[in-house]
Amino acid sequence: MRVEAPPAIGVVTNGSTPAGGARPEQRTLKRRRIRVDRSDLVASVSYLALAVTVLSGQWRNTHSGYLIKSGQDQTMWEWFFAVTAHSVAHLENPLGTDLQNFPAGVNMMANTAMFGVGVPLTPVTLLFGPTVTFVLVLTLGLASTAFAWYWLFSRELVESRPAAAIGGLFCGFAPAMISHANAHPNFVLLALLPVIALLLIRFARRVSGAETAKPRRRVRDAVALGFLVALQIALGEEPLLIFALAFGLFGLVYYLHTPRTGWQVARALAPTIALAAGITLMLTEIPLWWQFFGPQSYRSIDHGPMGNDLKAIVQFPAESLGGMFAPGQYVSMNDTEQNAYFGWPLLLLLLVTVALLWRDRVVRAATAVMVAFGVLSLGATAMFGKVSTGIELPWRWAELVPLLNTVLETRLTMAAIPAIGAVLALATQQALTWWKQSPVDWRPLAWFPALGLALAPLIPTVLPVIERAPTPEFFADGTVQKYVSGGSVVMVPPPRPPDAQALRWQADADFDFPLAGGYFVGPTGANKKGIYGPDFRPTTALLVGALDTGVVPPIDDDTRAQALDDLRFWEADVMVLPATKNSEVLRTTVTQLLGVAPRQVDDVWLWDVRPLR
Repeated sequence: MRVEAPPAIGVVTNGSTPAGGARPEQRTLKRRRIRVDRSDLVASVSYLALAVTVLSGQWRNTHSGYLIKSGQDQTMWEWFFAVTAHSVAHLENPLGTDLQNFPAGVNMMANTAMFGVGVPLTPVTLLFGPTVTFVLVLTLGLASTAFAWYWLFSRELVESRPAAAIGGLFCGFAPAMISHANAHPNFVLLALLPVIALLLIRFARRVSGAETAKPRRRVRDAVALGFLVALQIALGEEPLLIFALAFGLFGLVYYLHTPRTGWQVARALAPTIALAAGITLMLTEIPLWWQFFGPQSYRSIDHGPMGNDLKAIVQFPAESLGGMFAPGQYVSMNDTEQNAYFGWPLLLLLLVTVALLWRDRVVRAATAVMVAFGVLSLGATAMFGKVSTGIELPWRWAELVPLLNTVLETRLTMAAIPAIGAVLALATQQALTWWKQSPVDWRPLAWFPALGLALAPLIPTVLPVIERAPTPEFFADGTVQKYVSGGSVVMVPPPRPPDAQALRWQADADFDFPLAGGYFVGPTGANKKGIYGPDFRPTTALLVGALDTGVVPPIDDDTRAQALDDLRFWEADVMVLPATKNSEVLRTTVTQLLGVAPRQVDDVWLWDVRPLR
């Protein structure tokens, strides 16, 4: 997540002259003349080249390559992009679908479907496949997020483009960003957040400076802000929520020493923000209604303890030079959520830098964000080396707040990323200023080696890719269509969060059939609590047990009756067993359940169950 430069920072350091020599009013005039220049072009190309390098393994094999550390999330995201393109191409409602979890279906707005890119990239998905869309969004996400923060820093925080480039580089390629680049495009494509921050900063400068915002100007501001927030909702609501909280804290601390000015700015901005909120609601009211009140919506999701381990903060992420040569204890929840792995050299550098630049209002506000969200990200109880310390933390109470309780607390650390980027940019700007004043000054000679030593261990490595098993011919050649007549295909066992590869097969078959089961978030029980995947039907549990143990489970008349009930629930047309581990055990189990022998079609075993239900 992001946060940054609140209203009217203008790049003021101690309260008088900015860290570049020009006074605030001079810099404002100068900025208005600035357009995209060579430095901007170099920064954008460099960020894009680095993003392509990080994801080069996937780019080299978009047909069958798979980011192994994504678990099943890459399959899920590719399915989201593929089904969105299918809905657009067939003029169907993309907000919900019954192509998985048949017949109840899936509320796509209540999942991370990212319509903001899935819909406009429909031609790419249809022409080149969902894997290309997936890796394209990840690549452009890393590069554009870095460039957007670079743009904000270079226009609102520092005069030096190299200093801004360092800040942008960290924001776009921080350990958490690389970790999420394995699987979560909604936490990688964050370029709109610094743009929203930039708009708010400039709005605040106008209302607090000599300019008076005319009504027409306020309406334009509100329309721009409302549109951007609506678009970010279509890209990812969780990052937006974290950003809003962090930016609010940043602004509050920034104005602490001038509360009267802060209050005036808040009052002046309130009408614009209120109008922008109304515009956002107008643009998103139908999707949001569908998300919270539509079919298969849920009220909250109980994901359990998901806080950062204290050890993670000083360790290096797995996909980095530091992680290669100095790996620490594995304390993250999984490989895609290494959100707090900043490493001890960077933390030490930040500690010294913040102490030296403490008089800078931006540094103080950024530090407040780092500390506050760092503590919240630890969860309800502090853990050290996966062992509870028994120390209760503020998240214990924060997670009782609606909406906040849907956030994975480990991700709150991402609010610190742009705060750290801003501190690094300001310190680099100051070092360059000293260097210009005296080429032999020891301070810049100390800063740049220290910065290099702090960031070198965090240099990302190429994300690992494996070969994905091919789609069974039964699905790839369209044979499945002969066995489906309005009902579902029940895989043996049905797809679920630990194994969702059947979603890929369905997409390769051009969604010619719906699937029982799947990988999504949906409601369970009367209180509509959200869970990952469908409720486990008894037959699903039976088949998963056979798969995992390699033993045919006991089957009696009650088990057979329950299997028939489940087939009726799924409105099943056919059960399909592809090549898998313990396939002989699974074939025997289903045959005993149904009392019907399967037949082999192409490269799968199948049971036509339409007569049974």
